Amino acid sequence: MFSKSCEYGIRALTYIATESLEGKRVKISDVAENADLPEAFTAKILGTLTKQNIVRSLKGPTGGFEIPLDKMKQIKISEIVFAIDGDSIYNGCALGLSECNPDAPCPMHDQFIKVRGELKTMLTTTTIFDLATKIKTGKSILVR
Repeated sequence: MFSKSCEYGIRALTYIATESLEGKRVKISDVAENADLPEAFTAKILGTLTKQNIVRSLKGPTGGFEIPLDKMKQIKISEIVFAIDGDSIYNGCALGLSECNPDAPCPMHDQFIKVRGELKTMLTTTTIFDLATKIKTGKSILVR
């Protein structure tokens, strides 16, 4: 459903948020290791998310990535998706057809409109704080 970049971005931010809940900053290598992500790709994605002011990056020996608690409670997963993938997840065809529209629909068009609506609702109502607290309380996992 999401691009690999988007999946990695959500996983990386979820890990950063779990550590930020404890007042910790994390290095790219820690994010990559603990979220089971390729380090170079993680660095690129976090660079994008830093430029979009979704995550904060501090340089120096005590630096790293962090998300302040108040911001963590405001960042919707939809913002992460949009920063990495744009809005194609809300507009694209279920089968990847370029000409799919209400006048010339693909076979899944009508059903996919409903799915996209539910997905958009989920992404716009779920925060990175929600994901981090599920990890911290043991109700969810980030890696297998």
